[in-house]
Amino acid sequence: MIPLPPAHCVHLKTTSASTGVARVIAFTGEQLAADAENIVATMGLRPDWPNLGAISLAHSYGFSNLVLPLLLRGVPLILVSSPLPEALRRAAEGWSALTLAGVPALWRTWHEARVIPPTVRLAISAGAPLSLEVEEAVFSASGLKIHNFYGSSECGGITYDKTELPRQDAAGVGAPMHNIQLSLNDEGCLRVHSRAVGETYWPEASPALGEGRFQTCDLAELKDGLVFLCGRLNDQINVAGRKVSPEVIESVLRRHPAVRECVVFGVPCQQSERGESIVACVVTEDSNEESMKQHLLAALPPWQVPREWWFVRTLNPNSRGKLSRAECRMEYLSSSRTR
Repeated sequence: MIPLPPAHCVHLKTTSASTGVARVIAFTGEQLAADAENIVATMGLRPDWPNLGAISLAHSYGFSNLVLPLLLRGVPLILVSSPLPEALRRAAEGWSALTLAGVPALWRTWHEARVIPPTVRLAISAGAPLSLEVEEAVFSASGLKIHNFYGSSECGGITYDKTELPRQDAAGVGAPMHNIQLSLNDEGCLRVHSRAVGETYWPEASPALGEGRFQTCDLAELKDGLVFLCGRLNDQINVAGRKVSPEVIESVLRRHPAVRECVVFGVPCQQSERGESIVACVVTEDSNEESMKQHLLAALPPWQVPREWWFVRTLNPNSRGKLSRAECRMEYLSSSRTR
């Protein structure tokens, strides 16, 4: 029989399962309020710049950025019937100043459909890595800076890019948010200290979460007060004993002009002593493998260039706007067995 959550906890969240397994996190009211305080103070959310609600309110990003500021800080919320371009355009009509939170896939769609409301004063992206290409394209077209936001279901907001110009480094996720302290563990993974950190995983607790501390699996660098993400510890690909984070390869590959989106992962190599082979799953209209290899070789050592390429028409993010590396890997292995 599953035990009840701790009596002093008032809210349960589920993680995104982007690494394959979802978990449940229990929160107290004080922890939720602390997250709202950190977000409003850091981002400068304002009652006279209502939130345009185009993302799911049931997930941590939408709950923390849209629902909690409405309930606890009086920041109005305008619900959008769907995130589709026409629905966004209609919902924005008649408003002189707006805040718009999206995920990278939505920002690309809205930009290409030319429906980003001109009255948006604050633009935020979270849930998945925001490419430099999309950030620059939106800025060039309208002067609107999309602020990159990094957080986790376990602790709410972690970092935020307050700068007013597009980033030059795709790994950059800004500076620690208000009331957030960050450090690295011995493996180089980010550790978050905050009053907003969840109480516990439920029903099975973990030493990674609790007492105001959350140990992430995100490899990071802390430089000059800024945070740069270098991949996830449990996503690293082992190539003949050498480790590479797939995010490093994806970041370079996305700069190829023919690449619209990509996911990189490792699969068992036929030569067991080599560990894993690197696979690149690429959305493109020009499946020129050699051109993409040469593009990667200009920035990466040869052993980090994918050996296997999988060209697809589309990659569908889940309802949270995330691409699941685990799901892509399973689909690739399944399709490989039928070829």
